[in-house]
Amino acid sequence: MTPAAHIAAAIDVLDQVFEGQAAEQALTRWARGARYAGSRDRAAVRDHVFQALRCRRSYAALGGGQDGRAVMIGALRAEGVDPVTLFTGEGHAPRGLSDGERAVPHPTLSEADSADLPDWLWRVFQTDLGADAMVQARAQRDRAPIALRVNLNMKTLSHSIDMLKNDGVIAGPVEGCETALIVSEGARKIRQTEAYLTGVIELQDVSSQSAMARVTVPQGARVLDYCAGGGGKTLALAARARQGPDHARFFAHDRTPARMADLPSRAARAGVCVTLLESDEIGRHQPFDIVLCDVPCSGSGTWRRTPNAKWRMTPSRLEEFINIQIDILQSSCDFLRPGGQLIYTTCSVLARENMAQIRRFCGANADQYVLEDDLQMPVTETGDGFFFASLIRKY
Repeated sequence: MTPAAHIAAAIDVLDQVFEGQAAEQALTRWARGARYAGSRDRAAVRDHVFQALRCRRSYAALGGGQDGRAVMIGALRAEGVDPVTLFTGEGHAPRGLSDGERAVPHPTLSEADSADLPDWLWRVFQTDLGADAMVQARAQRDRAPIALRVNLNMKTLSHSIDMLKNDGVIAGPVEGCETALIVSEGARKIRQTEAYLTGVIELQDVSSQSAMARVTVPQGARVLDYCAGGGGKTLALAARARQGPDHARFFAHDRTPARMADLPSRAARAGVCVTLLESDEIGRHQPFDIVLCDVPCSGSGTWRRTPNAKWRMTPSRLEEFINIQIDILQSSCDFLRPGGQLIYTTCSVLARENMAQIRRFCGANADQYVLEDDLQMPVTETGDGFFFASLIRKY
């Protein structure tokens, strides 16, 4: 496929996404109907689509419209490329520009345009992040890094780097996080590498790794991951736990058990045992020394990975997340022993999902819980936006 054909395919996919289809689903449907497209072609179209979704609002302003065609015209202009050079109508290229499309708009961009956020979300960012609102919003316009967590119980960081290199994946260490690597080449080969297949490395964002590094797992502790999902944080904690006859025990639960489907195989690769629990089984295994609540949230710290999420978020959906979060905190804390540690995390940069929730919980349980540690991590070149808080149960 030519670069112009990639643009044409991206336009078709974007139109489907704008009509309500999930981006991954639209890309999969396109790929199935484009048997001629090789892996590099599929990657190029995917990159166009996701970048257009990250910058949908500003690109639309530069392209003079709201459909996929206008957004891709705006994308080229944002890159300093004249759309005329690719919109030729020749072969599989998009049809040539109309007179109206040739007229380059010179919009006066609002702050929300520049932030590439819906108006209401831009106001939320301003309220919750203050002077950092624009920096954090615009950080979501760039492609996210691919990060790996090294299981240091198996291999050293340098040995892991060499293993990956032998399989065509180039990765380097991250300052400030002893377990993390950032991939610079060969990301699509990761799941076929010896390091991945033998549990030496796992895909995990640097901020998430850094948060779990703040948790000390005592020897013999009983740890419950209450909102486990795929179990990445459980495995990160297990990899840091002390080994021996009195080793820590790990339990995982999710209100939607299907989300944990891959956890047993991932745990087996990592050489750890994780017991999956249904909701009605937790009581039989309590009390726990550590309860981790990685709660459902807006995902505002990860929107560069799932950019269409910010366009589909609504005020009512955000409020629903906030209610779910406090409900999870209140319902999970009963499983903790006196002196135990309640961990609350989100992949959000919004204060209303983070510190405001901790204050709300502590206000309602001031006699029983005390805040021990908290950290808000912003979106950076190496890590997603992430929040961590640790509370101790007094009695």
